[in-house]
Amino acid sequence: MTIGTFTLSKWRYSPLPSSDRNDTEFKQQSESIVRHRKLRISIILLLPPITFVLLAVFWKTIVGLQPTGDEVKTSCSQPSIRREWRSLSRAEKKNYINAVKCLGRTPSRLTPNGTLYDDFPWAHAQVSGGTHGSAAFYPWHRYFIHVYEKSLKEDCEYNGNLPYWDWTLDWEKITKAPVWDSENGFGGDGNSTGEIVLGHGRCVVDGPFAGQTALFYGTRYDPHCLSRGFGDGINDKGVFSGAGVRPEVVEKIMRQPDYEKFFLAVENGPHSTIPNGVRGDFFSFTAPYDPVFFLHHAQLDRLWWLWQQKLPRERLLAYHGKRAHHSTEKAQLTDALRMFGLAEDKPVSQVMSTHSNLLCYSY
Repeated sequence: MTIGTFTLSKWRYSPLPSSDRNDTEFKQQSESIVRHRKLRISIILLLPPITFVLLAVFWKTIVGLQPTGDEVKTSCSQPSIRREWRSLSRAEKKNYINAVKCLGRTPSRLTPNGTLYDDFPWAHAQVSGGTHGSAAFYPWHRYFIHVYEKSLKEDCEYNGNLPYWDWTLDWEKITKAPVWDSENGFGGDGNSTGEIVLGHGRCVVDGPFAGQTALFYGTRYDPHCLSRGFGDGINDKGVFSGAGVRPEVVEKIMRQPDYEKFFLAVENGPHSTIPNGVRGDFFSFTAPYDPVFFLHHAQLDRLWWLWQQKLPRERLLAYHGKRAHHSTEKAQLTDALRMFGLAEDKPVSQVMSTHSNLLCYSY
């Protein structure tokens, strides 16, 4: 039988002294033995509650990680659910697309003559050097696409949630994925006979975003049409390889044991595969001009969420690596996620859990 951390079978019975001893000595020793036994029993009985209290304190402060203030708060009780694009009904897809187009008609809060949609690629370009090739890659983009989703809801009355594109389902014919559909998607490749606009891309001429104007390219003001240029740099005939997002590649990434190895494998793998193949606007730090960017990053965020869910006690707050791409400083949970006016800056700790009060979503 076990009580607390002690095993009763290891406690040996102590026999009384032999009856040929002096009665007084015998009595004294007997009383002493009884007192020691009572004390021993009391200690044993106290062990379970003491052990429980100590474990509870340890769990709360070390393992459970229930922080306060600027750290993760996981009290969200009804998280919204993000779904894969092809699982949405036609009406749901239309509602989402209409909300995105609405952002493109709503005046900017950050740039002159721009729209709310322009604000997102502009902010992404401003912070690009600090959020790529560094530990901040995942938390910054998690917060960024959350702010975008929030803007769709608050500024354009969108009543759904941000969808994601699971490209592992399309890797064999990635340019035929549902997201490129001209009616129930975001349009396809750029005009194959048109002039190259930028980043090997040509103007998109089909779908709901054909003719959309983008004000910036990278950090410079450079009005142009939304462009894409499907290709792999070899034949450039409107196709590109999806090998970098095939299921076995993703499965290998998901087996990475620590955060730094995980985010680097994602960033250098699936994250880069899509813009390197789509090109055009997607091939720059103003990549959010391509509306598929947000579905792509929602999928990347989903992979992080799944990786965290595998070992939540160890990974919920697992965060290490370089603070910025060219920095020698180590990343910390207190580091600020800068939004350049797009939203309030937040510490990394507040976006580590998707069930935090700030985010409150799941997949």
